[in-house]
Amino acid sequence: MIPIAVELNGRKLEREVAPRMHLGDFVRDEGRLTGTHLGCEHGVCGACTVLVDDKPVRSCIAFAVACDGRKVTTVEGYDADPVMALLRAAFSRHHALQCGFCTPGMLATARDIVLRFPQADEAKIRLELSGNLCRCTGYMGIVAAVGDVLGQCRGDAHPGIAAMREVMRIAGGAAPAARPPFVTFEPVDTGTAAATTAERTPERPAQNASSANGTRIQGHFTVPFAAADVWRFMADLPAVAGCLPGAELTEHTGDRVKGRVAIKFGPMSASFNGAARLDRDEGARSAVLKGAGQDTLSQSRANGDVAYKLVELSPSSTRVDVDLLYALQGPLAQFSRSGLVKDFVGRLIQEFGKNVALRMDPSRSPDAPLPPARLNAFSLGWSVLWSRIRRLFGAGD
Repeated sequence: MIPIAVELNGRKLEREVAPRMHLGDFVRDEGRLTGTHLGCEHGVCGACTVLVDDKPVRSCIAFAVACDGRKVTTVEGYDADPVMALLRAAFSRHHALQCGFCTPGMLATARDIVLRFPQADEAKIRLELSGNLCRCTGYMGIVAAVGDVLGQCRGDAHPGIAAMREVMRIAGGAAPAARPPFVTFEPVDTGTAAATTAERTPERPAQNASSANGTRIQGHFTVPFAAADVWRFMADLPAVAGCLPGAELTEHTGDRVKGRVAIKFGPMSASFNGAARLDRDEGARSAVLKGAGQDTLSQSRANGDVAYKLVELSPSSTRVDVDLLYALQGPLAQFSRSGLVKDFVGRLIQEFGKNVALRMDPSRSPDAPLPPARLNAFSLGWSVLWSRIRRLFGAGD
């Protein structure tokens, strides 16, 4: 056991600790400060980030004995910090936290960004935050909160923060430090670093980013019409949009459209405004609708591809295979991988197929107005839940 003394949130804490105890366990077990969250315990997720001598440090891979004589600040010790006062309000205003597990580490890193990079733009903020993982928010609110505080601190708007930046700038200059910098361990070059670098091949850029990342949902529906007729119908974008519950076109030029899609399911409600382009392969009778949009309320962004392919089952029957790949950023991202949402989208595909069959019905008078495709959220949601209950108890769908 090794005796150490740490200034923890302004008070001196002296303990005898094992050499292998990391700082995260020290502040939680010895300091009884459980606001520091331990996640991966490999220095990857960033949830455990605290300040050691005012610099962000991964407490799960920093040894407590390395912090002997140092000043350690955790999320419980930010009350007098002017940067944190602004960050806390901005995080709340921009909905930058949900479950809160990553928030203590996010705040520590965000504080460092505000002090070290006064002119940081969104790309720089995202780069600096890349070492802090969040499973809930999609990062948009967090990035917006940090950008908000940076905007508030332009020039000398906050003299106290400007003084903190100047102290950090001087401390980072060429003058020798009054004490050795904080290190967890001394790196040793084993001679393999150069060889590893030489052997590493450059990564190829992703050919299709939307295809490389996102949530994939596949489904199909069958309509009682010849494949050639269905293919002609699917080329009529306004007619197709009229079959999709919640969709509304505002502009149509050739293979490009603009419009909105309204979604409501339980706590999830959004209206995405965006644009899309349809690419068709006449020979294969397949197509991809590539689009992107943004919800004006939550500021969530969505982009994705809707691919479909026609399969002729008989001269009077066609199956349409649908492959949906989408990605969400922002507050609504927490719903994107939900199994319930996947079931919901699967039901939407079936509703779309029913509307296609209805609108292609030759018995309908050409002059008769077609009813709009409406989404009954209650009945659709109940069918999804009932299907899940049946599967839970082993019944067929």
